[in-house]
Amino acid sequence: MKTMPDAADVGYDIPALPGMAEADIQTPCLMLDLDALERNIRKMGEYAKAHGMRHRSHGKMHKSVDVQKLQEELGGAVGVCCQKVSEAEAFARGGIRDILVSNQVRDPAKIDRLARLPRHGARVAVCVDDVSNVAELSAAAQKNGTMLDCLVEIDCGAGRCGVDTTEGAVQIARAIDAATGLNFAGVQAYQGNMQHLEHYDDRKAKLDVAIAFTKAVVEALRKVGLAPAIVTGGGTGSYYFESGSGVYNELQCGSYAFMDADYGRIRDEHGQRIDRGEWENALFILTSVMSHAKPDQAVCDAGLKVQSLESGLPQIYGRDDVRYASASDEHGVIEDKHGVLRINEKLKLVPGHCDPTCNLHDWYVGVRQGKVEVVWPVSARGKAY
Repeated sequence: MKTMPDAADVGYDIPALPGMAEADIQTPCLMLDLDALERNIRKMGEYAKAHGMRHRSHGKMHKSVDVQKLQEELGGAVGVCCQKVSEAEAFARGGIRDILVSNQVRDPAKIDRLARLPRHGARVAVCVDDVSNVAELSAAAQKNGTMLDCLVEIDCGAGRCGVDTTEGAVQIARAIDAATGLNFAGVQAYQGNMQHLEHYDDRKAKLDVAIAFTKAVVEALRKVGLAPAIVTGGGTGSYYFESGSGVYNELQCGSYAFMDADYGRIRDEHGQRIDRGEWENALFILTSVMSHAKPDQAVCDAGLKVQSLESGLPQIYGRDDVRYASASDEHGVIEDKHGVLRINEKLKLVPGHCDPTCNLHDWYVGVRQGKVEVVWPVSARGKAY
């Protein structure tokens, strides 16, 4: 796991050190507003507790052991979701003790590594959507002398992984229950393709379908004596639907903690953007103006190599007089009609999509009241195996 070098060279090894002024942070880099981050984490934790829900935060979003520990300490998160075995391993090695690989693992080498993870002291679970995977996981658990929890993944509308019949779910659950080294732990029911739908009613319509199928699967499992202990799913765009469903008991929200421009555009039940009250922007790409050769256009040092643009361009936080207009490898072009920006002026960009943007960086610089308080590694950066 990445740690801060003993003699870190600011500007080469790392963008900042604790105690530095915010103005001296090297750009471009990921900056966290620690006060906003902590408020978001506490708010989700309080919500989950008030609604009788567990919250398992999503590590694929931040890929940081330090952020995960904060979510557990301040927000009561019960553990972490990961998408890949190597990502899960980074969290296990970092001391996280309850890990769900909310994905399928089929490659033999990956299955073996997964089955070794409990040796780090972690409870480890994985999703299954093919009965033949059960024998593979059981053999690896027996070989390594470990126990794996397994969740049946159902396709509740996302159209990706997961079985789409109650009979298929029951067949897999029975196989898990009968397998040595495995424990049938529950149902994975995450509806991912509606999370970013702008309008509340559109999201609700998708979740109504998802909840109905999830209830049918849970009832079918109960009838054969395999009532699931965990029914898990939900995201930043839908957690209130799952919480009121009467069937889910665990949430998997991720982006709420950082907020990005794409999620920020979606509307709550009152038609308000969720980054205007429900959640705060806590993650920024800190960038500096490096050129203003044209009177109506500035250029900053945050281009394609430090952000993912598949969900749109970043927004310049707190400014309506300038606009991030386009990006190339190393440059961001900023529309500055009135020529208000100055060379070396720092701007905070809200990335279009936080998850892939965070995976491009080595460090988070956590700032409070204008000073660098912490520098955290992006622990699982590049862990895509």
